Amino acid sequence: MSISLRTPPSSALSSKSSLQGERLRLLGRSGASNAVFFKLQPPFPQIRASSSFYSSLDTGARTELDAVSSFSEIVPDTVIFDDFEKFPPTAATVSSSLLLGILSLPDTIFRNAVDMALADSGCAALENVELRLSCFANKALVNVGGDLVKLVPGRVSTEVDARLAYDTHGIIRKVHSLLKLYSEINVPPERLLFKIPATWQGIEASRLLESEGIQTHMTLVYSFAQAAAAAQAGASVIQIFVGRIRDWARNHSGDPEIDAALKRGEDPGLSLVTKAYNYIHKYGHKSKVMAAAVRNKQDLFSLLGVDYIIAPLKVLQSLNESLTTPDEKYSFVRRLSPQSAAVYNFSKEEVAKWDQLSLASAMGPAAVELLAAGLDGYADQARRVEELFTKIWPPPNV
Repeated sequence: MSISLRTPPSSALSSKSSLQGERLRLLGRSGASNAVFFKLQPPFPQIRASSSFYSSLDTGARTELDAVSSFSEIVPDTVIFDDFEKFPPTAATVSSSLLLGILSLPDTIFRNAVDMALADSGCAALENVELRLSCFANKALVNVGGDLVKLVPGRVSTEVDARLAYDTHGIIRKVHSLLKLYSEINVPPERLLFKIPATWQGIEASRLLESEGIQTHMTLVYSFAQAAAAAQAGASVIQIFVGRIRDWARNHSGDPEIDAALKRGEDPGLSLVTKAYNYIHKYGHKSKVMAAAVRNKQDLFSLLGVDYIIAPLKVLQSLNESLTTPDEKYSFVRRLSPQSAAVYNFSKEEVAKWDQLSLASAMGPAAVELLAAGLDGYADQARRVEELFTKIWPPPNV
């Protein structure tokens, strides 16, 4: 059966001035697990970082945000556009959390995309309620993702249902289904990422999808084993949650990886990002590391050089309002670089080929508990979207 996807009229998305004036304030939870991330377009020309072992910014930057953006891609941690004009995005993520935010406001530029999904005759004709709701959810994600592709020049990451986290073939089928829908609205695969939980089954799905040329974004990574296995699988992006690991360490003990970092006097979340980055660069993997749940400026400064940093809006605002000068008391230093990665030491066990058994054995209680909690949260959001769909379907005036 041929399925026709309709997106909002182009006039709703074509006016730059209307987009910049559109400020959609969604009262969802912040925090990286719920965030739609938007990579920032630098407000001023970027200053190239030196490639020295620890490279410092040796020219003046107009703001701290401009300075740190010369080392890493800085990503706003927000549910949707908070201030398009101040922090213009270049990339985005579409998720159940985003759909919940859109459904909470009737007059957003994305609401029509959701209404069009709920009006799809192919989905409506499905007699099985579970399949019908899944069809609506897929359509809504893709319709909104298609609109985001028109708004940003970079990639759009689409969340894969977390309830499939332990089903490799289920994940692959879901991604193929989403990719087919994107193809029908003429979104090319190179503009897309697919966000998959870093279970062993998710990592295997990433390996198989990447072998097909489909880009994957591994999330809920809380251990070096997960990060290394995802890198070996060829995942395009690996997202590590700095703040959540720190929170766990403050309230628990008995995780060997975290205890070792604390014994060295290191923050366990920052340490994991550093180790994953060094592993990827030392052994030539293609993956990019995304540091999520970054809580403050010091976290951000400690990770300069990592590929992506998701930062809270209050931190971005502070960076954007803080001016820097060449003679300031401190300089911005690149903490992570291919040069520093080259001299980082790994054990034989860490660089061996990871499999399901070794991954399970190496994941400590922090990774196990945080992964489970993250999956529960994502699954709950997906169920809430479906519950809302049952209440508003069919949508009026369509």
